[in-house]
Amino acid sequence: MQQLAPTIFAGIEEKRMLVAHRKSGNDLLNVLPDEAWQRLVPHLDPTVLTLGQVVVGAGASVRDVYFPTTAIVSLLYVMASGHTTEVASVGREGIAGMTACLGGTRSIHQANVQNAGHAYRMSARAFKAEFDGGGAFTQGVLRYAELFIGQLARTAACNRHGTLEQRLCRWLLLNFERVADSELTITHEQIAQALGVKREGVTEAAGRLRRDGAIDYRRGRLRALDRTVLEERVCECYVRTRPVEMPRERGGAVHEPSPLPSHSNGRPPLLLAGRRDEATALEAAHHEA
Repeated sequence: MQQLAPTIFAGIEEKRMLVAHRKSGNDLLNVLPDEAWQRLVPHLDPTVLTLGQVVVGAGASVRDVYFPTTAIVSLLYVMASGHTTEVASVGREGIAGMTACLGGTRSIHQANVQNAGHAYRMSARAFKAEFDGGGAFTQGVLRYAELFIGQLARTAACNRHGTLEQRLCRWLLLNFERVADSELTITHEQIAQALGVKREGVTEAAGRLRRDGAIDYRRGRLRALDRTVLEERVCECYVRTRPVEMPRERGGAVHEPSPLPSHSNGRPPLLLAGRRDEATALEAAHHEA
C-alpha cells in the first residue's frame, strides 16, 4: 500500500491540475469547448502506462479508452501464428480504443504500450454515452477517426510498396513527433515486431541510419540526431501527425504538432516538397469536409 501511495497522490494532483488549468496534454481534449470539457473531466482518470503493457487484447472486450499525453500506444494485428504487424499507433493527437464508439464491443487489434508515459483513461460506457450525445465531443472524435483512417491507408501502402529502410524511417518519424526529448525506449526486436519483419533486417537498416548520423541507439534507447536524413529517405506515405481541429466556428486547435528540433548543422528539418504538397491537400480536404 505504501508503494502505491505516491502514484495515487500523483494521480490526484494531476486531476486537480487538469481541472484548474484546463490543459490535458492531449490534442483532442484540449480543443473541446468548456461545456463539453466540464462533462468529460469527472470521467478522466490520470494513469501511467508502462512499456509493453497490453491495454486491450485482440478480440477482448473494450472496457476503457485512453487519451495518451506522453505515452504511445501501438495497435497490432495478431496472426494465428502469433506474428504481429503494427497497423497504426496513437499518441497525444488521439484516442486508443475507438471501437467503443463505432458499434463494436471487442477490439480487432491488440493495443500495446510502445512508449511508456501518461494518459487519461475513460470507461468505454462513459465514452459511448458522451459520443452518442452529439455535439463538440462527437465532432472531435469523428475528425480524429478521419485522420486515423488516413493513417491506416498510408500504413497499408507503405507496407506494400516501401523498402524496409523507408518503412523504418516513417515509423521513427511518426513516433519521434510524439515524444518531447527525441528519444524512444525501444529495442530492435520490438521495432521488428511492429513492422512485421525480422530483427536482423531492422538492425541492418538502423545501422545504415546510424552511420549516416540520423540516429543513435544503445541499451534499448534510440535517439534522433538528424531528422533531415530520415525525411530524405522516407517514402511518400509519411505525413506528419496533426491535432484534431474543431469546426472553424469553434476555433482552431490549441496545440500545433511539436516543432522538430534543430540539427547539429543548425538547419531546420527538411519537409520534402512532395509530402508538403500532400499535407497541404489533406489540410484543405479536411477543412472542406
